[in-house]
Amino acid sequence: MKELLLDANVLVRFLVQDDPVQSPAATALFEAAERRECLLHLDCLAVAETVYVLIGRYRRSRADVVEALLAVIHNLGVETAEADQVTDALRRFGALNVDFADAWLAARAAHLGHGIASFDRDLDRFKDFRRVEPKR
Repeated sequence: MKELLLDANVLVRFLVQDDPVQSPAATALFEAAERRECLLHLDCLAVAETVYVLIGRYRRSRADVVEALLAVIHNLGVETAEADQVTDALRRFGALNVDFADAWLAARAAHLGHGIASFDRDLDRFKDFRRVEPKR
């Protein structure tokens, strides 16, 4: 079986369906993955880029972005690296007005049982890890 790393531009074309050539091709790829003709590997970096593009360029709501990406992550034929943590990060992103990168760090810190070294007080909104502000 063919295995492919999934780039954010394919994911965006699939989710937005705005390109007459690329969107049907992206859809065909996801359909092939559902039929187990190929396996698509989704990395957190591609998820993050997709979040930024959908929110920034396409003005999609957080709720719509989270719902769409969770559906992709749980799609047959898609294997997501650290799927539980990516899912947690998306839910955190949807629940609070934070950047996806902060939601990802929060999910990782909670999963690993680590704190986060950061000056960003937005992270204090999460209660399942401790933010440590570096000092001299």
